[in-house]
Amino acid sequence: MTSFHTHRARVHDTSLPPYRRHSALRTCLTLFAPYGLRATYHHLTVSARMPRHLETDPDSLVRAVDELHEARELWRARAEEYAADRRAQKRAGRRQPSVTPWWDRYRWGSLDAAWHHDPFLHPPLSLPDYVRRQNALLDGAELPGCPACGEEGPPVSLPSCDGRAELCRSCARVLTPCPCGRWHVFEPTVRVGWSRTWRREHMSGTGGPDPHWPGLRGTARIERLTAYRYPHRPY
Repeated sequence: MTSFHTHRARVHDTSLPPYRRHSALRTCLTLFAPYGLRATYHHLTVSARMPRHLETDPDSLVRAVDELHEARELWRARAEEYAADRRAQKRAGRRQPSVTPWWDRYRWGSLDAAWHHDPFLHPPLSLPDYVRRQNALLDGAELPGCPACGEEGPPVSLPSCDGRAELCRSCARVLTPCPCGRWHVFEPTVRVGWSRTWRREHMSGTGGPDPHWPGLRGTARIERLTAYRYPHRPY
C-alpha cells in the first residue's frame, strides 16, 4: 500500500524537480482529502499560494502537504478512538454504530456533494480546522452555523423538484433538503474541467488567485447550481 509519509517526504525532497514533488502531493491527496480530491487540491493551491508555475515557488508544495499532514494526524487520532469504541460496542452486542463518522460518509450523494462536483465550492476553513470541527460534531458538540464551515448567514434557496432546498451560502452544503422526500444532488450546469484545475489556471504567476478565472465565485456560484434527482437517500 502506498504510504502517505513516503510521498510527503518526496514533497519535501528539494533534490527532486518540482513536477515530481507535485505528483507526490497528488498521491498524498488520493490517501486523504477531507473535501474530496479535487476540492481539497483547489483549497491547498489557494491556502499555500501555489503559483501556476511551480518553479517560481516550490516551497508552496511543502506548505500544502504540511497542512494536509496536520489535518490527517487529527483525523487518525480520532479514527483510532472511534475504532476502539466500536470494538467495545461490538463486544457488548451493539453491531450497528449509533452514528456514521464523517470520514465514512458516501461522498457523491451526500449533503456536501457539491464540493465533489465543483472543486471551487468547499468550506473556507483550513483543513485542520475543518477536521477539528467535524470531530467535535462527532463527539456530540453543538456548534453554531453550517455543520461544515460554521457560516451563520442566510442560506441560499434553490429550486428542486416540486419544492426548494437550502444550501450554505459559503460552502454549498445542503442544510434543508427538498421537502418532496426525494434526494437531490446539486451540481454545476457547466462543469469545471479537472485538467484546468490541476494546471492551476485559477492561480496567478505570483501565487494569488487569478482575478479573471473562474468568473463566478462564492454565493454567486452556488446560485447557479442545478438539482438532479439521486436514486436513494445516502445518509
